[in-house]
Amino acid sequence: MPIANAFLTPAQFDREYFYEMATASCPACHTFQIVDQPDPRQMFHEHYAFFTRSSKRMVAHFADYAVWVADQFLKEADPFVVEIGCNDGAMLENFAKRSIRHLGIEPSANVAAEAERHGVRTKVAFFGMQAAREVREGNGPADAIIAANVICHIPDINEIARGVGHLLADRGVFVFEEPYLGAMIEKGSYDQIYDEHVFIFSAHSVHNAFQPHGLELIDVVPQATHGGSMRYVLAKQGAYEPAPAVRQLLAREQELGLNDPATYDAFRERCERSRKALVGLVRSLRAEGKRVVGYAATSKSTTVLNYCGLGPADIEFISDTTPLKQGKFTPGTHIPVRPHEDFSANFPDYAVLFAWNHEAEIMEKETKFMDSGGKWIKFVPEVAVS
Repeated sequence: MPIANAFLTPAQFDREYFYEMATASCPACHTFQIVDQPDPRQMFHEHYAFFTRSSKRMVAHFADYAVWVADQFLKEADPFVVEIGCNDGAMLENFAKRSIRHLGIEPSANVAAEAERHGVRTKVAFFGMQAAREVREGNGPADAIIAANVICHIPDINEIARGVGHLLADRGVFVFEEPYLGAMIEKGSYDQIYDEHVFIFSAHSVHNAFQPHGLELIDVVPQATHGGSMRYVLAKQGAYEPAPAVRQLLAREQELGLNDPATYDAFRERCERSRKALVGLVRSLRAEGKRVVGYAATSKSTTVLNYCGLGPADIEFISDTTPLKQGKFTPGTHIPVRPHEDFSANFPDYAVLFAWNHEAEIMEKETKFMDSGGKWIKFVPEVAVS
């Protein structure tokens, strides 16, 4: 696989970076992960191509997330909030507007600069023990350390746990959201797996990763984002009584077989069936002379396109609203990425919905495409046309 967000120019085709994207599930700690992750600097840098603010629904979700954290846990005077991987500041901005002390830790300089432009105090760094020490020395302990779709990006989970434990106040909380393993298995959404997603977490794996470092899982809150996510809340051992939801989810995961190797054999077989069905559908439509394009040049689309072997002969182009991606080509498969205006100026017959996790927002936006007779090709939970 190539780097999922490494959209490139033709001049870069002959020196494109690839790595082996193999997955495994640990029988001891029940962590589902990719085995060989690229150097983080290959993924998070000054040209990082994802901005949270490109999705209005995610901005609204993070506003709600911030309110929830503040209302539930920021009870002390002059609280301090740290966000790991703050991106363009869409979540921390909500704390800044309430004059709550805050700091974003963001390794990609370009999106960190965007956060600063929105009034969010930001430090360009990878989070770990060194950053935790520096932040605590300059600001004191954190009453809340928050993250969203970030902790799964960081291969050294033990370093994260050590850093969180050092920075967190005695009654502080560590709250993070990630795509949920149970949802991925249930929906067959193999496109959740790519270079940035080192881990697809479950309650069992979160407990097993952080408990040895004195951090206790005290609550879990299901989320609809990203096709099914989970919000995990941790605190120092004994600081809070764990909510009943933790015990209930751990029991549910046992029932779902998330700790059973047979579950992953069945998942692999489902992925292979999905690949065969999607390739067959797209190529049969192209053989009939139908125009097929992609909708949203996402990290998820890189997994689907490369796993399925779909290229520019199959998909004419991919429509995307992100300026950094427009005029470039998809990683590995080299399908052109064009502005949304190219999509709306001459609607195709079919559009592959790569951003299926934002389906509701997209359907509201693309009524003209559907009114023109355009149809969507979907692949989660099954390959289908609608």
